[in-house]
Amino acid sequence: MFERLKSEAKVLGKPSWRGMFQYAAELHERSTHPPREPFPYPWEEIGPGYHATPAFGHWDVVHEILDTMPAEPEHAANQVLNDLAGQQEDGLVPGTIYMSGEKPKWNPLVGHPPLWPVAAGEYFDLTGRRDLIESCYQPLLRQIGWFEKLRKVGDNGFYYSDMLRVTYESGIDQGVRFDEPSAVPFPCVDATSHVYQLYRHAADWSRLLGKDPTALGQKADAIGSFIREELFDGETGLFRDGRALKERRLAFEGMWPVVVGAAAPAQAARVIDRNLLDPRRFFTAHPISSVGAEDPKFELRMWRGPAWNSMTYWAARGCIRYDRPDAAARLLEKALDCSAMQFERTGTIWEFYHPHAGRPEDLRRKPETQQNTPCRDYLGHNPLLAMARMWEKTRE
Repeated sequence: MFERLKSEAKVLGKPSWRGMFQYAAELHERSTHPPREPFPYPWEEIGPGYHATPAFGHWDVVHEILDTMPAEPEHAANQVLNDLAGQQEDGLVPGTIYMSGEKPKWNPLVGHPPLWPVAAGEYFDLTGRRDLIESCYQPLLRQIGWFEKLRKVGDNGFYYSDMLRVTYESGIDQGVRFDEPSAVPFPCVDATSHVYQLYRHAADWSRLLGKDPTALGQKADAIGSFIREELFDGETGLFRDGRALKERRLAFEGMWPVVVGAAAPAQAARVIDRNLLDPRRFFTAHPISSVGAEDPKFELRMWRGPAWNSMTYWAARGCIRYDRPDAAARLLEKALDCSAMQFERTGTIWEFYHPHAGRPEDLRRKPETQQNTPCRDYLGHNPLLAMARMWEKTRE
């Protein structure tokens, strides 16, 4: 396995990146295990250096799928099916699945950011095969049903349970948006954007499979209008949660309407130029910072300032969606340069990185736990080869 990925790693991107890419390809191989409950196919863990290894899932596996997709398409497709294998009758797709015991364990009440349809769509675009879409169509509708029943606010808003209590459902552990828990749900910009994307994929797949996409497309349109009209903050040029305007936090989650295509072009331009490319905000030495550098709550801890390469990848996708390959190239090149510099120094791939290009070892993770530095040998948030492929396309 992974011989094609290893071969690609030798020629992809800048020569200074290739040692890191070869190591990443080897990590993909080391992280893949034989089938076992609940996975029907060989499954790829988050990374052998993850503090709770071995574990599967959350949005980490989507980044691993996108990283391996062109070189190892069948492995990538199998991870999509593995991700859906544990889907519950109520439609919830489990978040992190812990595999260290005799039986897998996960929280049956908490999901995770539903980005997996992007990976399934990439597989169809790459291969032209509909079989994966056919297998994923009903699970997608069931997951939409779960969000509609259990995570809906008003007519068109959705939330992650982090805003009520500590669940880490959003994937943003201890993020600044959740410092003050709410007594009642309010629309979260990331959750609402992610559900918008679910509806868009469902409409597209309905059309592909000869089904009527009208109702799904109309629902996506309604959510998109809500995002554009209710969640854009003209003062910061960034999208935000549906809280009072006094809660202006420069959190990177405000980019998600751009990533999923829900933003108006003028709004997207402001997100890109006033935020993603502004050194005072998210365009730090290693972009993108998880909190804007000028925000009073910026700190060198977890999702409160450090840079996560997976989020740089999504930011770059958003730039390309709105015809800004120049912005995508700047984000990707800078992040890969800094990651390669740290790989050369430490010989490993880190869970997250110092936004000012300092040492990852100097960052804090979760001070209240034994794992208070970023994990090493961590694949789940490092779609490094996917970032390099995108960078190369911006240069064509």
